Amino acid sequence: MGAKAKIEKFWTGDPIDSLRVNPGFSLADVDTTSTPGFDGKKKHSVEALRKGASIFRHQQEMFFAGSQDGDERKVLLVLQAMDTSGKGGIVRHVVGAADPQGIDHFAFKAPTKAELSHDFLWRIRKQLPGAGRIGVFDRSHYEDVLITRVRELFPLETIDERYDDINAFEQELTDDGTTVIKVMLHISSDEQKSRLAERLDRPDKYWKYNPGDVDERLHWPAYQEAYQVALERTSTTAAPWFVIPADHKWYARLAVQHLLIDALTRMELSWPEADYDIKTEKARLRAS
Repeated sequence: MGAKAKIEKFWTGDPIDSLRVNPGFSLADVDTTSTPGFDGKKKHSVEALRKGASIFRHQQEMFFAGSQDGDERKVLLVLQAMDTSGKGGIVRHVVGAADPQGIDHFAFKAPTKAELSHDFLWRIRKQLPGAGRIGVFDRSHYEDVLITRVRELFPLETIDERYDDINAFEQELTDDGTTVIKVMLHISSDEQKSRLAERLDRPDKYWKYNPGDVDERLHWPAYQEAYQVALERTSTTAAPWFVIPADHKWYARLAVQHLLIDALTRMELSWPEADYDIKTEKARLRAS
């Protein structure tokens, strides 16, 4: 087990190796209903997520505090997925457990005309997290090799060059002290159909439904192929991909929480030392 497993007791085994995209990886072989490293059911996940949230919140506060003392490290969580895969739930239920002052969340939409006049990474660089902060990208620069490939918005040669550009960009980030955690939440076509149907059956979910989601469903095989290529071409030692089975939302949340806790644990964080004399300050406070 990894460093995390010594802290979180509810995992039966560290799933990181199972989730990481390594050479020979096949997206089609991933069981979207599986729960690597966790033998419990949904009812058990509630308490597990609560315990994990306490650990994550403690680590994130220590991480942020360190930046006030000169620690320049950052974390970037990249969330990619087909529609309805649960990115919003990850932001609310996992990242939402942390102190918001240490979180930078940005949801990338279709690029504007101004953004299209620049290199495709230009708008991404503007949203990168600063020292001591955890940046969360809800969709990301990977849209520029996913939807553009499926919809044939650019020549294949242009898209092919972007994989190398992305690898160089992410290596630059890691060299600058950023831990990059790239997550694909992987659901089945049947599960997505069920989730879209629920949105149409519930008035409180209408706002989440987008007719365009059905249009994208018609390109499901092409998207799976585009993800496979992107995962193969851009899962590197510096910035590996993790594919998380997401038919069970509760498992996806636990797994992403796991990755964040593991990354922070490996930093061997500590609280900043006081830069003042504690005894003197206690005396001054008593006398005030």
